[in-house]
Amino acid sequence: MSLTVNTQQAHELLIDCLRAKLVPMITGSPGCGKSALIHKIADEFNLELIDMRLSQCDPTDLLGFPSIDKKVGKASYVPMNTFPLDTDSKPVGKDGWLLFLDEFNSAPLSVQAAAYKLVLDRKVGQFELNKNVVIACAGNKDTDNAIVNRMSTAMQSRLIHLELEVDFKNWLDWASEADIDYRVRAYINFKPDNLYAFRPDHNDKTFACSRTWEFISKLIKGWDSIAPTKLPLLAGTISEGVAREFSSFCQIFKDLPTVADIARDPTGIRMPDEPSTLYAISGSVGNHCTESNIDKLMQFVERMPIEFQIITLRDVVKRKKDLIQNASVRGWIAKNSQELF
Repeated sequence: MSLTVNTQQAHELLIDCLRAKLVPMITGSPGCGKSALIHKIADEFNLELIDMRLSQCDPTDLLGFPSIDKKVGKASYVPMNTFPLDTDSKPVGKDGWLLFLDEFNSAPLSVQAAAYKLVLDRKVGQFELNKNVVIACAGNKDTDNAIVNRMSTAMQSRLIHLELEVDFKNWLDWASEADIDYRVRAYINFKPDNLYAFRPDHNDKTFACSRTWEFISKLIKGWDSIAPTKLPLLAGTISEGVAREFSSFCQIFKDLPTVADIARDPTGIRMPDEPSTLYAISGSVGNHCTESNIDKLMQFVERMPIEFQIITLRDVVKRKKDLIQNASVRGWIAKNSQELF
């Protein structure tokens, strides 16, 4: 059994740690979704996210700044206002805070040492953290040519360690709910290995990963098609090779029947047999189904090879939960729930 975890597993295990007021440390390759996972948990539990990049900190940021009390003739440390203390009220409309120590293992050893008391004793200098604060850490793997410093054994034993891997099915579920552009989702279904095309020794300026595919979605969201003049922009986001493949794949959409065409003649319109075209049309149908056309589109979907029916319905179920109550969709799920879930 592999001890690495995908995003769905990490989500559950992180919550276990935070509920126990223990500090998880998520390690993973650059751009694999570590930060997005923490942001999602903060939103889910209505917590104010404090995003602190430990690699940019100085020990005094964690211990506090020296301050002299002239009346008693002694010095003490005053904590940064970054940290919610016992004397602080909850943020308006929030149930607490999630203190996210990102780039944790990129911090100098002196800063990591200054964090000992914070992650184990929940203290900033002599001051107690607010009881409504939970802490999570994240960092890159030392095998990925990222900036990573050795972690002392004293720090290792203060953290709960989880290693995150990229799983394309988990990512597609998230992408459907996050409204990532349907052309991106269709392409990743077609070429799952290109969801995360990172190699530590790569020579490109960038690489395809969860983060950069989200960038692509934002770039193309308003585009009806992808013109050849856009290729340098795509290459500068997901690397040249992947950008060329993605751009070529997107040309398929220009020749597809429209969803309106399919809805007008769901049993008579020609079903493509080329896999890349089936991936594209699955993405298009899944993205454009509505209450008014779902019954007709389901007639077309049920003519697809079963693996493409599953791709289409997974997208529908994740993106448009109201359509689950549709009789055509419910009937399909009753017959195929084992494959779907």
